[in-house]
Amino acid sequence: MAPSILSRFARFLGVHSLHATGTDAYLIITLRSLRMFSAGIPSLILALFFASLNFPDSRIGLFMTLTLLGDVVLSLILTLVADKLGRRKILLFGSAMMVLSGTAFAMSENFWVLLGAAVFGVISVTGGDAGPFRAVEESTLSGLTDERTRSDVLAWYVTATTMAGAVGSEVAGRLVSWVEKSSGDVKKAYHILFWMYAAFGVMGCALCLGLSKRCEAAGEKSKEMQEHGRGISRSDGEEEEVLLEAMTPTTDGQSHSSESQRPTIRVTSKEKASYFSQISKQTRSIMYKLWPLLAIDSLADGMTPYSLMNYYVDQKFHLSKATLGDITSASMFLCAVSSIFAGPLSKHIGLINTMVFTHLPSSIASAFIPLPSSVGWTVGLLLFRAALNSMDQAPRAAFIAAVVRPEERTGVMGITHMVRTFAMSVGPSVTGVLAGNDKFFAAFVATGICRVTYDVGLWVLFVNVKVDGGSREEDEGRDSVDEGAWDELLGDTDSEGSSWDGRKSKDEERGRV
Repeated sequence: MAPSILSRFARFLGVHSLHATGTDAYLIITLRSLRMFSAGIPSLILALFFASLNFPDSRIGLFMTLTLLGDVVLSLILTLVADKLGRRKILLFGSAMMVLSGTAFAMSENFWVLLGAAVFGVISVTGGDAGPFRAVEESTLSGLTDERTRSDVLAWYVTATTMAGAVGSEVAGRLVSWVEKSSGDVKKAYHILFWMYAAFGVMGCALCLGLSKRCEAAGEKSKEMQEHGRGISRSDGEEEEVLLEAMTPTTDGQSHSSESQRPTIRVTSKEKASYFSQISKQTRSIMYKLWPLLAIDSLADGMTPYSLMNYYVDQKFHLSKATLGDITSASMFLCAVSSIFAGPLSKHIGLINTMVFTHLPSSIASAFIPLPSSVGWTVGLLLFRAALNSMDQAPRAAFIAAVVRPEERTGVMGITHMVRTFAMSVGPSVTGVLAGNDKFFAAFVATGICRVTYDVGLWVLFVNVKVDGGSREEDEGRDSVDEGAWDELLGDTDSEGSSWDGRKSKDEERGRV
């Protein structure tokens, strides 16, 4: 009886889905956990480190804005070439850049050197991931999973990595306090933590070397072809050539090679086209609505990231670094615990409802953080905000993966990350100006308003979008081409061969016409 109950509970939490995905999923989750553990270091101390160097508030805000803008450029370049260069190489490059950035911060106190290391390297100023690497990892996990297991695996991806960030913040706070007490030099404590940041980059490089070829786009395309009955072996390695050809989405729901009659080593005009022109119309019609909402939400996140919230609490209540670390760690711990239930909840009430109704209370709480005059109530609001803040992440990634074709996922998720980071980069400068004019509280009010706008807009625009992998009712007035695209886009990847044959016969009839 007990094993049966435990097994059911494990299945409810998605543990079976994670195990079924394989070793690559564990390695990817471990890799990001290391990054998030190390991201807890700058999220706690970055603004405090600059304050100890006597940098003004406006310059601190400018630093964070320019760092996030550098993140935008890096994300745009690397995500658009990740599938061609290799996803494992991109992740390895990210870990190497962590090593370089951490070393620069550990050895220098010059503003411009630090700015260069942050803009051209990889360092987190928000407590979250820096660079395009989360987009690459989410795309990879989406390719390794199917509709039944995707939300569970992505939920554990968010949970484990957020928990790692919580532990990182706790360790950073304790270590700063210990070194400061033992040596009396807080700057020395900050430099030691940045050396730790570089060390975790080295460990990340080692993990990247353990990822298999299943993580690459070619392996994902092979899997999709086999699931749809297209993985039939052909003589003279013809199948391998097809897998290596550029796959261009079309509105009839199929992915065709650029030029089926030419060897794949020749560059075709399709391969030279911009990435946006290769994204299907159905995908663009959804993402053009989603991207502005994500930009609004990210602007709010950029105005009050963990580093600036710690700075605000430190200025208002003058707490110790260990206490600030405890608050940040507890916040991220609550984020991690709540994220476990995002997958099961989304299966019962839907992805969009999970995103909106878990995030909305957190959004409202953000606006009231400056209101209490006591430490206890302020910390209580911070923890309540954090407890529900991350439950939208896994459903959001699952939603994007469901409405985007496999060959588009890495690029679309990369563009999504770029849009979010670009909007987020504006936030710290706004907060820096407000803080410099003794209006720090206004940043929290603006954050709450932006986040509520995002939640309401998300529900209004997407609550009726069906992404459960089942049959979808066809809207009136939609032409047959659009219906075919939606059926392919949102159809179950594990459908029987008869459904594939049916689509094939429709394509043949369409070709005869």
